[in-house]
Amino acid sequence: MAYGVRAVRLFRALQESSDRAGWVIGKQFLRSATSIGANVAEAQAGESRKDFVHKLQIAQKEARESLYWLRLLAEAEVTAPSRLRGITRETDELVAILTAITRNAKRNSAR
Repeated sequence: MAYGVRAVRLFRALQESSDRAGWVIGKQFLRSATSIGANVAEAQAGESRKDFVHKLQIAQKEARESLYWLRLLAEAEVTAPSRLRGITRETDELVAILTAITRNAKRNSAR
């Protein structure tokens, strides 16, 4: 949830700019970033281990997509890379965490 809130704040900051590219990219980022938490919440209510893993894999893909949009914002100089450092680092961490959880859940299912 906290990550989603930070994503909303970044989106709002991008909307204040006159750079229309930031508006479009920001919208893409907001969709993928807020989807991470929604899919993790769905995974926690999964009907089976397979459903749990599937929802977490979707969350992982959304985190990777969010990372792409953040990198694009920085590389295209839509916003200052320093403004994105914290949320980019956090997104990297989310990808790693979701990867580890998914890997462990799959391994435990196989046993």
